Amino acid sequence: MSQAAVRPRVVIADGVPMSALVAEAEQPRAVVVALHGGGTTSTYFDCPGHPSLSLVRMGAALGFTVIALDRPGYGISAAYSEAMARPEQRVDLAYAAVERILGEHPRGAGSFVVAHSNGCELAVRMAADERGDDLLGIELAGTGRHYCEPVKEILKAASLDRRPPGLRELLWHPTHLYPAEVLTGITNSSMGAPYEETMVNDWPRQDFPALAAKVRVPVQFSHAEHEKVWQSDRQALAEIAAMFSSSPRFVINEQLGAGHNLSLGHTAAAYHLKVFSFAEECAIARSTSTQADLEAG
Repeated sequence: MSQAAVRPRVVIADGVPMSALVAEAEQPRAVVVALHGGGTTSTYFDCPGHPSLSLVRMGAALGFTVIALDRPGYGISAAYSEAMARPEQRVDLAYAAVERILGEHPRGAGSFVVAHSNGCELAVRMAADERGDDLLGIELAGTGRHYCEPVKEILKAASLDRRPPGLRELLWHPTHLYPAEVLTGITNSSMGAPYEETMVNDWPRQDFPALAAKVRVPVQFSHAEHEKVWQSDRQALAEIAAMFSSSPRFVINEQLGAGHNLSLGHTAAAYHLKVFSFAEECAIARSTSTQADLEAG
């Protein structure tokens, strides 16, 4: 695959500057919007010095325009915490930023959202919003309904400016699954967003199940073979699948040889190929459905 140019972008969305990494396809199959997790930035999807791990570059090479957005509270928007304290503000900012970045550029079959860890909160809110019906689908990874037992105690000691002992082991072990440079923190952010302090508790208990029921587009739910943050046994996965009761299609994907940070490990390319395969299936389904409606009309 040829290497696509990845460019940083800054746009003003609802009066707030929003930053992103963007790689454009000339005539895209679709637009993929990528939402990183906590304690990192859009570089999670374009790891410095490791182009083979980059979801952004792979997507553009496969014919997708990819926008790795710095979520509200990260990147250049970090100084505007009052403009994103409420969930609906964050949803509006994300949609507005994508619109400003795309402008008049071609969008193919539509937009597909992929999210990791804390980014899943924003992705599911975007899909549950009335605008979410226009999405092709969503990919969720690194989240869940129930924390693993060690995480519950660790989170009690967590704060915005302090990562408690033990958290790194849960996020980055087994270490042999990642390139050595990645383990030095080259994709890390210096701090998280203020709203995340309460979000990590509210998300699995109430927000995730309530919002999942409102999602009306296809969903792929990925979990790592060595996930240590979220429960991902058969019962836990069945519970998550049942929450997406309005989705026309729900797919579970297990990524072998991966830890929590699926997009930064040695198997990142394998995982990303599955993401784009699902996005392609969603794009085809939308295109054929539109064509069938036209012929019927």
